[in-house]
Amino acid sequence: MSHAYLLLKDDSLYEGEAIGALGISVGEVVFNTSMTGYQEILTDPSYTGQIINFTYPLLGNYGTNREDLESKKPYLRGLILKERELLPSNFRSISSLDNFLARHGVIGISNLDTRMLTRKIRNFGVLPGAIISGKTLTPTLRSRVLTQIHAFSDADVIREASCEAAYTYRSTNSNSKSPKRIVCYDFGIKTNILRCLARYDYDIRVVPHNATYEDVVALKPDGIFLSNGPGDARSIPQTIAAIRELARYYPTFGICLGQQLLALAFGGDIYKLKFGHRGANHPVKDLTTGTIQITSQNHGYNVDRDSLLGTGFQVTHVNLNDGTVEGLQHETLPIFSVQYHPEASPGPQDSMYLFDRFHKMLAERC
Repeated sequence: MSHAYLLLKDDSLYEGEAIGALGISVGEVVFNTSMTGYQEILTDPSYTGQIINFTYPLLGNYGTNREDLESKKPYLRGLILKERELLPSNFRSISSLDNFLARHGVIGISNLDTRMLTRKIRNFGVLPGAIISGKTLTPTLRSRVLTQIHAFSDADVIREASCEAAYTYRSTNSNSKSPKRIVCYDFGIKTNILRCLARYDYDIRVVPHNATYEDVVALKPDGIFLSNGPGDARSIPQTIAAIRELARYYPTFGICLGQQLLALAFGGDIYKLKFGHRGANHPVKDLTTGTIQITSQNHGYNVDRDSLLGTGFQVTHVNLNDGTVEGLQHETLPIFSVQYHPEASPGPQDSMYLFDRFHKMLAERC
């Protein structure tokens, strides 16, 4: 097995074993606390630009398959894990995790103390780093990679995660003669979100992150959906301006980055969390019903509660771990959003009612 190294922005260095592709990859090092679902996480476009440190100590035991892909390829920059399983056992498995990563050019490092790394991130916050795999780490190479780490930026990750051109997502079970048309902004949309929307026999049109107000109106939508995605929502001001106009005329539902964009569009603000929310076990309270949901989350930014004054938004959900904003609803317009992933079903069905709420909203308005 080849050696691999993890080099962080503070010049700390950790040695392990290579997994997946060989080379050098720079990204923001974050941690995920999920105990299962690694293939869905690896193919979630919201991880664009990031190196994921998994807190669960064993990955690869059930291999990889065709059914659990959330996009056409992995978007993450790298993978950090404690122990890997080279001989997976599952009736759906078609490839080992190692082969899956290598086939898609994802660089990884195993046999690392992931608990230590997680504690470091919790104490000091997320930080850029690099995985160096299959190369001799000379002082010259270390210095060059460290320069790349310091130059790392996530300014373009939304563009990288989004589709390049608009397309139609068709439900194979659609029997409706006049389905509602939903325009989905793709900031890094997960496949299962589209599957959840398709259950209602919508005519679903997906547009890239930079689609203008005129582009969307030309599609004659009945409703607007704003997807999840990576990075800082403030990096796409033209899209924020388009959403500001669209949400005034069409029922709108936002998930994750979509919630942040809605807050920004109506005059609110967002901020970067110290180490983000990434895992499948985050408890969220619905303030409108008093119920508590177990949610799947993946975001590094959050809506600033104090900035919502005067925006027309009310907080509907809060995170029970740290009290952060997890859901919004507009006081007068048909707009709502959540910061977590209802389609990921960690509860497993705790949050699917949100898609029903959107469907009811469309029926009432259209």
